[in-house]
Amino acid sequence: MLEAIGLHKRYGDLVAVHEATFRAEPGQIVGLLGPNGAGKSTTVAMIAGILKPDRGEVRINGSLIRGETDPVKRSIGLVPQELALHGELSAHDNLELFGSFYGLLGASLHNAMQAALELTGLADRTNDRVSTFSGGMMRRLNLAAALLHDPDILLLDEPTVGVDPQSRNAIFTNLETLKSRGKTLIYTTHYMEEAERLCDRIVIIDHGNVIANDRLEAVRRLAPAVNVMIVELSASGDDGWCDSLRRLDGVESAELNGSSLRVAMQDLTDTAPRVLAFLRQYDLRYTHVATERADLETVFLTLTGRSVRNA
Repeated sequence: MLEAIGLHKRYGDLVAVHEATFRAEPGQIVGLLGPNGAGKSTTVAMIAGILKPDRGEVRINGSLIRGETDPVKRSIGLVPQELALHGELSAHDNLELFGSFYGLLGASLHNAMQAALELTGLADRTNDRVSTFSGGMMRRLNLAAALLHDPDILLLDEPTVGVDPQSRNAIFTNLETLKSRGKTLIYTTHYMEEAERLCDRIVIIDHGNVIANDRLEAVRRLAPAVNVMIVELSASGDDGWCDSLRRLDGVESAELNGSSLRVAMQDLTDTAPRVLAFLRQYDLRYTHVATERADLETVFLTLTGRSVRNA
């Protein structure tokens, strides 16, 4: 179990992270999301023990991390945003080098390397120079290097940046396998669809503050409306009835675009039948009805704003 408690980091007048608190359990993937400059990488660096917080603490199974050389850190594997590989060396030599940092030698190192390469699908490229690898293969080797010492906790800072769809799916499969083995994963990404696929819990950080911290389904409910019903009308007639629909109990909003009606609501079970009964009352016939859920991107933009962040 990983606990970040009141993490705070300031650079001069800039507060990069302010009292960030969250936890992650074994067999759980926690998504750490935020705009550029929100404090994600700083938070990951503090959890990893690379950066000392001004105040606050990180605990692993109750044990406090006291610095960069604390033995407790052996429970953590870090997959940094920037590739930490030597292109002129083979995959084997890269892993041998990283394994030596953890004191792995002989059969222990060989077995760890084989397991990591097999998990990441690189066993057949062991002796090839990394400079010949695709971006996706390098990302997978980066992951393999972080797994050599069999950490309980894996910190992944945007591990799929710049990779092709096939490599992304391969990395997803790797991470889901690690989760099934009881590993704890902290995953930062800008890709909301990745977080929706992988993560059990979502932590959204903005301007250094944690503004959401809950299970994925609960975070989705932070959207202005969880569900949208789309009704294709055979004829909309005079749209004066739309104002009455907006006042209907349970309806968050209703917008009519030509013959397509979009009705936002929190509770689909209660409100959708009421909307259809309303349309029947007004003799508004329809040809098609569909529903969709508010996605994580909608929640993210609602909470953090839609302005572009350059830093």
